[in-house]
Parts: sequence; structure tokens; C-alpha cells
Amino acid sequence: MSNLLSIGHGYSARVLGRMLVARGWQVTGTSRAAVGFGADATRGLVWPGDDLGLALAEATHLLISVAPDADGDPVLRALGDAIGGAAGHLQWVGYLSTTGVYGDHGGGWVDETTPLTPTTRRGRWRVAAEAEWRALAEASALPLHVFRLAGIYGPGRGPFEKVRKGTARRIVKPGQVFSRIHVEDIAQVLAASMARPDPGAVYNLCDDDPAPPEAVIEEAARLLGLPVPPAEDFESAAMSEMARSFYAESKRVRNDRIKTGLGIRLKYPDYRTGLRALLEADSGRPHGDGGSSH
Repeated sequence: MSNLLSIGHGYSARVLGRMLVARGWQVTGTSRAAVGFGADATRGLVWPGDDLGLALAEATHLLISVAPDADGDPVLRALGDAIGGAAGHLQWVGYLSTTGVYGDHGGGWVDETTPLTPTTRRGRWRVAAEAEWRALAEASALPLHVFRLAGIYGPGRGPFEKVRKGTARRIVKPGQVFSRIHVEDIAQVLAASMARPDPGAVYNLCDDDPAPPEAVIEEAARLLGLPVPPAEDFESAAMSEMARSFYAESKRVRNDRIKTGLGIRLKYPDYRTGLRALLEADSGRPHGDGGSSH
């Protein structure tokens, strides 16, 4: 039986877990607290805390979703030797990284061959973590695959609630674009990679339509039939440092490799189809006036 150990079994990993459990997989997920995973996993463990030795020994596949910190990758600090020792029976290892590793490209296009020049602290940590995982893979023949995720959205992670509450903001910074990815498309890419392992491969996970953030808020308001929040100039808008940091980098991310290498056809190739599907799933019917998209 195929057996996935998912360390840091969070938002994206849980969607994958449900998919794999439905296909008859054994899925062990870890979280920082003792919480029930329901259909997301067949077994739950607390980590850090519980001994993962048995779960790692039983695993055929390993997924890492834990973010690095200033001291490097916490999974490698605690489990690097054990994971390297398990390389002989692991058929696939996936590490979830971020497109933040590319840094700022002034709205230009990047792909998996683009040099890594992050401008944020979190981006630099991710570059270092990728390098740590790559070094372990080279030393132990670990079948490592790196997935660089764009901005994630999906059920429970969309703009509709803020638009309904009147708290959504349309911050406008000329030339600013972001790439996004629906969580269900993340899951299908990971499952496709598991079915077609290519150790050493790096994949960008994003949709086909990089877009300004204000356009997404505008589309959400249109679908809800509510007023579009007024535009706010980025330079003068009151924002936290964390929120402002998300605007430090602008780029368009290419996703050709998931299509040519894994045969992926995105369920949600742009934010418009993704938002409409979220709203229909939430309400059972489409909202809005059916007018044109922006």
C-alpha cells in the first residue's frame, strides 16, 4: 500500500490527503497540536513531540510543508539523518517552497531556471532551505522534488468574506502583479508528480493569469453584486509592515513545466474561474449579475 507521511499537514497537504485517502492510500499527517484530521489523514501525530520513526519507516512517500526559520529548516534539524537513512525505501519526497525565492522582477516573467534573488527575509530563508534539502538529496540519493507555490487560495481562503464585511481593500501599486494557485490544483500537481517521479525536478505551481491584486477584489465584489471597494494608492495607504512586504516583489510566474512534464490541465486556470467555483460551492449557485470580468 502507498503510504504518505505529511510533515506539517496544513491547508494544501490536507486537500492532497483527502484525495489520496479516497484512492486507498495510508496518510499520516503531523500538526503542532492534537487535532483530528477527519478525512484528511488516516492517522494523526503531534510534531514536534511524537516519535516519527515508525511513520517514516512505513512511508513510501514524504511531503514537507513546514516553513524554515532564521536557523534553517526545522525538519532537517530534527530529522535530517533519519530522512537520509530512509532514502532507500522512499519513492518520492516533496518539499513545498515558494515563488518568493525569485525575488522582484518588475512584473517580468520567471521560470524554474531563473536565478534565485529573493529580496525578503522569508524568501532568503526559503532559498537556504531548498539548498539544505538539495544537499541531503545529493548525499543520500533522496528522490527530492521541489514545488514553488504562488499565492494560495481556495475554500476558506478567498476575498469574499472581507468584501461582504466591507473590510476588503483595493490597494493599487502601478505595475504590481501576483501569481496565484488554487489549492485543488496544488493537490493534483503533487499527486501527478507522485505518479511520475522525477528526482531533482523543480516545479512552479501557479495558474495561467498573473494579475494585479486589486483586480481580484474587484472581481469578488462583482460576483457578489456588491460595490467595488475604492482604490487606495499603495504609497499613501496605511498598511502593516507585513502587508506592505507582499508588494515588495512583482513578477509573472511561468507554469509550463507542470503541463509538459506532468500532463497537468489546471482546474482553475485563472482567478475568475477559481473565484466563481468557490462561490458556487459556498452557495450552491452563482452570485452576481453575470456581467463582464475585469
